[in-house]
Amino acid sequence: MRRPIRAALGTLAGALAILGIGLAAATWVQLRLGLRPIRRLQGAVARVRRGADSALPLDQPRELVPLAEEINALIAQNAAGLANARHHVANLAHGLKTPLATLALRLEREGASAQARGLVAELDGRIAHHLRRARSAAPSTGERARTALAAVADDVAGALRHIHADRALDLTVVVPDDALVAVERQDLEEMLGNLIDNACRHAGSQVRIAATRQDAAWTITIADDGPGLPPEARTAALQPGVRLDEREPGYGFGLGIVVELAELYGGALTLDAAAIGGLCATLTLPRAA
Repeated sequence: MRRPIRAALGTLAGALAILGIGLAAATWVQLRLGLRPIRRLQGAVARVRRGADSALPLDQPRELVPLAEEINALIAQNAAGLANARHHVANLAHGLKTPLATLALRLEREGASAQARGLVAELDGRIAHHLRRARSAAPSTGERARTALAAVADDVAGALRHIHADRALDLTVVVPDDALVAVERQDLEEMLGNLIDNACRHAGSQVRIAATRQDAAWTITIADDGPGLPPEARTAALQPGVRLDEREPGYGFGLGIVVELAELYGGALTLDAAAIGGLCATLTLPRAA
């Protein structure tokens, strides 16, 4: 009796093993085929983020069409908000152009110094830059700029060495020569200028600027050995419209501009404690192709 039972059990065990292997293979194939639309949707989102497409295609499986439509609505809403903000910037810049031109003519008639006229010319150039940026498309769509990070960091650091020459700061820049970011040069100068100037004003004796590549982005760190900021103050400094009291030691007077510009390009700004004792500002910007 045991022999036929064992034979039957052996046949059954073999059949169950074959069935289990078949079910596992079928499950794997089903998952691969079932998740293929999700992977296609992921690629479409990546193309929108890179600026290759302006919206997600709606030729998706029926279950994914509502998700694609919601994402497209979010993209459209963000584009509308950005266009509104650019419109206000353009209006402000246009409003400043006329009085600035009048001031330049008056300075020339009154024989003002070359430095004063140069300052007015610099202001006029900055306003013209913001007008061009307001007229252009969002940096996250279409062709992106390519700016050498090392050159801009060296220029800004050199200027700030002269400004803070009386303090003999040890300001070092360690940025690879091949570091290219998808940011306009003037915007990059504005971001690095604010962050490095904050670090220099509050540093004891050292400021360290470095850049490392992280996948599709460059991470720029600006660290100093100053008094730093407690965590709650770091959070407050990054909030829109919040300024720290200028009478107290701290950072953040230009951080609102940096946060706005970084987010405009798909980047980010964070504040943390520095290894050399003060504050470390970490600016993440997209890498240029």
